[in-house]
Amino acid sequence: MTARAWVALWTVYILWGSTYLGIELAGETIPPLLAAGIRFTTVGVVLVGWLLIRRGTGALRLGWARAGATVACGLLLIGGNALLFVAERRVPIGLASLIFASVPLWLVVLRSSTGDRPPRASLVGTAVGFLGVALLLRPGGAATVSGVLLVVAAACSWAFGTYVSSRLPLPADAVTTAGVQGLAGGLLLIPVGIAFPGAESVDPSSWSTRSLLGLLYLIAFGSIVGYTAYVWLVANVPLGTVATYAYVNPLVAITLGILFLHETVTWQIAAGAAVILTSVAVVIRREVQRRPADVVPPMVES
Repeated sequence: MTARAWVALWTVYILWGSTYLGIELAGETIPPLLAAGIRFTTVGVVLVGWLLIRRGTGALRLGWARAGATVACGLLLIGGNALLFVAERRVPIGLASLIFASVPLWLVVLRSSTGDRPPRASLVGTAVGFLGVALLLRPGGAATVSGVLLVVAAACSWAFGTYVSSRLPLPADAVTTAGVQGLAGGLLLIPVGIAFPGAESVDPSSWSTRSLLGLLYLIAFGSIVGYTAYVWLVANVPLGTVATYAYVNPLVAITLGILFLHETVTWQIAAGAAVILTSVAVVIRREVQRRPADVVPPMVES
């Protein structure tokens, strides 16, 4: 690969792996769903504004069917990511990233349930991968049962949103899709976050500098810079190489959790990580070879 491709790939590795830390920091004093709503609304405004400046209003003339499909998929994807904001109040970021890494395994389950026939290696890898997930579902230490189940729900929502995205009439342009989805999901989350703030205050004056910096990092680097790098990679680098972010991101999240949040890696987490990441690598390798045309760039990290 070229030097530019390596830079873009490591940008996705590091930025999307570090968003788990950004989510943890933002949710310390900002209501989690409100933080998610602010993040995605801001990203949506930036992307839609860029489209209007560069291409005019024609870029957003999608038609009712296409607009409805884009919004529906966006609510599933962004809803899944918003659940991480809530879950990370109860689950260490390393553990959350590993459970969320099961998204490719859930995609194989969805394909199988609708009559598709994934390769045998994908099915075996999925079965083994879920054994690793089951190993992690035993809460302990800083993790709670409700928090772990929220991460599982987040992974399922993201997987379902990704699955239907390849089967509904979305805009051909990935930036248009991301902008519309960001606005739709963000504008829905903001009032929900205000109505259900949890233990945090909706008064911005009570939000810590640390939380505000975490939220700013998610907006600027996790979404805008990371997403731009990903879209460029999909267009210029072999898909199998791009897809490696799915099993590198958790390793980055675990490392950051140890360095900045003093999280520990138990034998349970280490064993689950080895099983899940190996299975995800096998599944991604087989699926990329078989269905390269079905890849839809995600709104944010997955």
